[in-house]
Amino acid sequence: MQRRRRLTQATDSLPGYVDRLQEGGRYTFTSGDVAGAVSGSEIARRAALRRLKEKRRLVSPRRGFFVLVPLEYRSAGSPPASWFVDPLMAFLGQPYYVGLLSAAAIHGASHQKPQVFQVVTDKPTRPIEVGRVRIEFHRRQRICEAGIETVKTETGSMRVSTPETTAFDLVRYSEAAGSLDNVATVLIELSERMNPAKLANAAMKARRPDVQRLGWLLERLGFGSLGDALAEVLLSVRRPVLLRPDRPARGFDPDPRWHVIANEEVAAEL
Repeated sequence: MQRRRRLTQATDSLPGYVDRLQEGGRYTFTSGDVAGAVSGSEIARRAALRRLKEKRRLVSPRRGFFVLVPLEYRSAGSPPASWFVDPLMAFLGQPYYVGLLSAAAIHGASHQKPQVFQVVTDKPTRPIEVGRVRIEFHRRQRICEAGIETVKTETGSMRVSTPETTAFDLVRYSEAAGSLDNVATVLIELSERMNPAKLANAAMKARRPDVQRLGWLLERLGFGSLGDALAEVLLSVRRPVLLRPDRPARGFDPDPRWHVIANEEVAAEL
């Protein structure tokens, strides 16, 4: 019976195969999947894939990886990135998590709505643009040490940084967050989801300058308990660090507690 079912599946047309995937709640497939499910030559299968892409039934974020486009997303050119980021990263063979402003929005800090879907991985990775969906990648070494949560999506699940890891990433990749003003704004909303003990644990795996910068920001935003948790991790070993490493430090003195040289004024937008 199982052999007969496989033979039946292998005679499907590509449109029939795609429809059957969607009926089963699956929205991604690979070239290898097609080769095992659709009969005919490789040339014929490629032509069929091309026709479905031209009809906006499929998009291909990476060569050999395809995403189904339901009717309600046909005008946008692609379903949301959350629908396919997990199988996409599995296809690429890269560990990942959804981070920065995208993670902050998932955790309820949505004042600064991200214009792109931000993903952190361990290798340099080219950005992706399919339809109106844009995905940008940021590199982090020792990604396995990051605090991660599994979040359900419309089509399965995806890996998302915890509020505490998100806070450190926002400081580390502040340019990707727009500005330090934006970072401060997001931290105000994100603070409701952060736990001092978990923040201290995340600090043990973060870069020391980022711990100092985040502690400085949290203290000035009025979140003393969160700042105190970071101060305990730092103890007394603190070297002066620039709040903005890409700007000069002339005329600024280090903060006595965090040893942060505030060479830029920061103002939250809330």
